[in-house]
Amino acid sequence: MRAYPFTIAGERMKLFRVGKVKQVYEVDENTLEFVFTDNISVFDKIIPTRIPHKGETLCRTSAFWFQVLKKNGIRTHFRELVPPNRMRVRKVNVIADYEKLSCNTANYLIPLEFISRQFVAGSLYDRIKNGEVTEDDLGFDRGHKITYGERLPLTYFETTTKLEKVDRSLSRDEAIKISGLTEEEFERIVETVRKIDDIITTEAEERMLIHVDGKKEFAFDEKRRLMVVDTFGTADEDRWWDQDSYGLGKFIELSKEAVRQYYRDLGYHDKLMEARKNNLPEPDIPPLPNKKVKEISDMYVEMFERITGESFR
Repeated sequence: MRAYPFTIAGERMKLFRVGKVKQVYEVDENTLEFVFTDNISVFDKIIPTRIPHKGETLCRTSAFWFQVLKKNGIRTHFRELVPPNRMRVRKVNVIADYEKLSCNTANYLIPLEFISRQFVAGSLYDRIKNGEVTEDDLGFDRGHKITYGERLPLTYFETTTKLEKVDRSLSRDEAIKISGLTEEEFERIVETVRKIDDIITTEAEERMLIHVDGKKEFAFDEKRRLMVVDTFGTADEDRWWDQDSYGLGKFIELSKEAVRQYYRDLGYHDKLMEARKNNLPEPDIPPLPNKKVKEISDMYVEMFERITGESFR
């Protein structure tokens, strides 16, 4: 990657990595700075539309959760918030070659995403309908008819790839094999995810929100101590429903899922999945109409305020 210089507040930084919605700069050999943009992506595609205030709301929400975890004794890579849309974190190595990872490697991003689900929703429901996931897999009694929006009897954990072009679902054994984790470390991560979800659920219930599902990412520091990294608990990484509406049988999407649903209704998702299935060129994702942009921007601001209990302005 070519390193473009970047100067802000008198500091000259080097571009370290570009993600779909974040730019990452190297402040020094131990520190990175995340710049949260107003870009938005779904189905591993960047939408050619920017959402006003999105970057700032995600950055500030992430900083809120990192501070909550610190109070609860959970280690993270977070160092400081640089308002309005930047965050400084501990730097770790990003190693895309799985062959270079082992139980002796330290100071690296674990190349996995850990997904935890408390309710039947999204792609999980699609896989249930297709027969890929059964009631037994989810902890229901055999023969139970699963309905959309139903609370799961047990949290359902999944892992996917993190550094590949398109996220790929992994079995537990494959996840351990490619990530350099031991079985004990993998289980420790699952337990940490469970603890974080308990914290999120407690906070969310106070604000009349239902935490449906979400993803977490982890890394090891130079002593191979586990850290929560990247972002979590936002309207991008997690799915949220309004608690009052849920009680009435309505599923009001208060996350990026509302954008995914727009493209499903548009028919784009089906066309994209068909192209990927048949190894054909993927169709360009169309921009969002202005009315939808305003609606989604307002949702991100609302969710920042509801999740954190803070005023956006």
